[in-house]
Amino acid sequence: MTPAIEARRLSLRREHDWSAARHHLLERIDLAIPEGAVVGLVGRNGAGKSTLMRCLLGLATPDEGEARLLGEPSLALTDAVRERLGYAAQTPDLFPRLNGREHLDEMGAVYPGVDLPDAIALAARLDLPLGKRADELSLGDQQKLAVVLALAHDPDLLLLDEPVASLDPISRRDFMRALFALRRKPTPRTVLVSSHLLSDLERVVSHVLFLRDGKVQLFIEWDEAVEYLRCVPARAPDPAALHWSAAQGGQLLVDSRQWPEAAGQPGLGMEDLLEVLNT
Repeated sequence: MTPAIEARRLSLRREHDWSAARHHLLERIDLAIPEGAVVGLVGRNGAGKSTLMRCLLGLATPDEGEARLLGEPSLALTDAVRERLGYAAQTPDLFPRLNGREHLDEMGAVYPGVDLPDAIALAARLDLPLGKRADELSLGDQQKLAVVLALAHDPDLLLLDEPVASLDPISRRDFMRALFALRRKPTPRTVLVSSHLLSDLERVVSHVLFLRDGKVQLFIEWDEAVEYLRCVPARAPDPAALHWSAAQGGQLLVDSRQWPEAAGQPGLGMEDLLEVLNT
């Protein structure tokens, strides 16, 4: 089956103004996200999460490698594939003088799949005032509007960059449930969502993707990570079991299926894994 999201040796560099040195924003990203997966994109600030999303969407041109969405090159997406995509950036890209309902009307004129009653119902569920102009909304309500617009045409592939950063806990809960709302097609939606609120991600993701310094550290099914990944004091396990060797702190992240001695160690949450992988 063709992956919904694919990257092959995807690299993006930035040249510093003060030297000829080139700094990697993304370095040789290899990735294949299956259709129907809900992937949490995790990493510290500056890890490359937003940059990766922009490259995947064709909004930034990589120096090397390529990305593909729904089987097509990200830099040459057809209109047919674009109509199947939804995206909400970390900073909402809205028309300041239009209110929420007018934004939805604009979406309906561009995307034939927009269902206005469903979108209005979702806005009500998120307590979003559609009668206010975008520039009169709080940042949290702007994020809600961006998400409603991203979902309004029932996309097959949804990419969300820190969509809940300005929301209160109850709104975040409703938002996470909304990821699976407005789905009128029989096939499941593929979602890639970044957030630093890891407890929210743990409840909904099927996979987790950890980035550090523009590199993939770990991409794994979340249930598999919870059941089998363990952190142990630095020793010399079977190399096949080793996922990560922390340079400081003397810790190893291992797969207990490959190294049964680790099975007795406590399981790891997403916060734990992020801490180990960034030590």
